[in-house]
Amino acid sequence: MELINMLTMILLILIVLTLMLAGVYLIMSLRSKRKKEEEDTKPKEEANNTYNGLPKESIYSFMEFDEIKDSMIVRKNGQQYVMVIGCQGVNYDLLSEQEKIAVEEGFIQLLNTLRFPIQLYIQTRSLNLRDIVEEYKRKVDGFRRQIDAIDIKIKEARDKGDEKAAQTLEFERRRKANVVEYGMDITDYVARLSSNKNVLQQRTYIVVSYYAAEYGATSTYGKEEISNICFSELYTRCQSIIRLLASSEVGGKILDSEELAELLYVAYNRDASETLQLSKALDAQYDSLYSTSKDVLEKKKEMLDKEIEEKAVDIVTDSLLEADRRNSNVTEEEKMKMLQEKSLELLEEYKDSIDPQIFEEAKQEIKNRTKKTARRKSTKE
Repeated sequence: MELINMLTMILLILIVLTLMLAGVYLIMSLRSKRKKEEEDTKPKEEANNTYNGLPKESIYSFMEFDEIKDSMIVRKNGQQYVMVIGCQGVNYDLLSEQEKIAVEEGFIQLLNTLRFPIQLYIQTRSLNLRDIVEEYKRKVDGFRRQIDAIDIKIKEARDKGDEKAAQTLEFERRRKANVVEYGMDITDYVARLSSNKNVLQQRTYIVVSYYAAEYGATSTYGKEEISNICFSELYTRCQSIIRLLASSEVGGKILDSEELAELLYVAYNRDASETLQLSKALDAQYDSLYSTSKDVLEKKKEMLDKEIEEKAVDIVTDSLLEADRRNSNVTEEEKMKMLQEKSLELLEEYKDSIDPQIFEEAKQEIKNRTKKTARRKSTKE
């Protein structure tokens, strides 16, 4: 009997535990289902705001500026506007003592004249010679087109039997060919130099800031009006700094929006900026939604430039032929007469600074010498 009672108690305990476990499982299932429904109802942006339990922050909260607009860096929700002046320095060590003193006095004048805060920022970059190489290549191609045009002129002159004109044009062709060869050597040298990553360039910038609150109560103005006001104030300040820098033989230029983007890109991407250059990305139009051909006005400009260049070659070759023709038709007597006229004109320019008697004697001597030279040449002939 006691064994039956004991088994009954154990059975009751097992039933109670089973019911408790079932209840716990049911409660956990309901909570999990409710949590999943809540997550499904949340926006995707909110669901992706964490990574491994840590909150994600937007890249814009990491950046210390809001946007780049109208050659200005906008910061602090449109409360601060920044302009940057790129400086082109002077080689101080190569200046004389007087020039060094003038540069120092100009810089002192700049510091004494400032009525607003500025910041000096120095950025070191690997020297990018890609644009220089491309410019050299364009110029070399231009000379090659001129040589092609001269070749056509030489062929025409030889077809007409004018060997003298052909020789004159060949001399001009050799001169331009030498320029092309020299340009190619320079291009190759600069290209090899640009492949050296150790060539560094130090650039100095002056950072000028302006707060919208400096103008006064901004609550009555719209965002665009505040931006225009800050632009005017900053532009005035920067121009005054550029004028003062000029007294120290230092050139200055306000950076445009693209140059500001490159400045910040290099500052935030020190390593990647050498291989992934911003200028290359902009040239490739990675930021465009679709590719387009060149602008019609740009095409017309290129056609006009090419036409002007071809006409310039024609004018040069024609002038060479005309000069050669004139020289061949001028007699020795005419040459001596022209020489005498030029000599007398030169003497007339110094008439006021020469004694009158010496002036008359020099004038007579020029006439006598030209006559003797003419007689000698006629005797030899």
